Amino acid sequence: MRRALLAITGLAAGTTALVVLKGAPGAGQAMPDVPAALAPVVPGGSAAPEPPSPTGSAPGGVTPSPRASSKPTPKPSADRSAASRGGTRTSTAPAAPRTTTSAPKVTTRTVTGPSVTYEYGSLQVRITLSGSRIVDATAIGLPLGGQSGQRSDDVQARYSGTSGEVVARQSANLSTVSGATYTSTAYKQSLQAALDKA
Repeated sequence: MRRALLAITGLAAGTTALVVLKGAPGAGQAMPDVPAALAPVVPGGSAAPEPPSPTGSAPGGVTPSPRASSKPTPKPSADRSAASRGGTRTSTAPAAPRTTTSAPKVTTRTVTGPSVTYEYGSLQVRITLSGSRIVDATAIGLPLGGQSGQRSDDVQARYSGTSGEVVARQSANLSTVSGATYTSTAYKQSLQAALDKA
């Protein structure tokens, strides 16, 4: 009989201890934090109160959960209505223009001045330009032979070619060739007209 009484008392004490330990808030599985919006509803129509925190230091015995929030967090919006409400409008900056490292192509062209008649005949000046720079010049239709031909050769040698005075000065402001004033003047007139066309 004594043994039966001890067994019943031990069983009752063990069951009580088990119930107390299982029911303690810090023991076993922790109760997950449930947002207020998802908390079970009590038949009176209000949400069930949150269980007290294991540390329980907040006033009223309730500790607010950092994850529980009564307001949903708004998602960032990129539309115009967000900008009108004072929200931040996100936009993508336009891409910067592409730059190339290669030099632009320089165009070479030829321009011919009008035919200018002078005392010994007529002549035209043809210039070659690379971009806006004169790179060559020559006279066309100069008289050949005799004294006129000699004067023409002197003018051509002084003004024309890639290393002549026209390329060096890049203008029609040329010095007059001694002994070939008429030919020099006609050359400069045709050259100036070619430069005006260029």
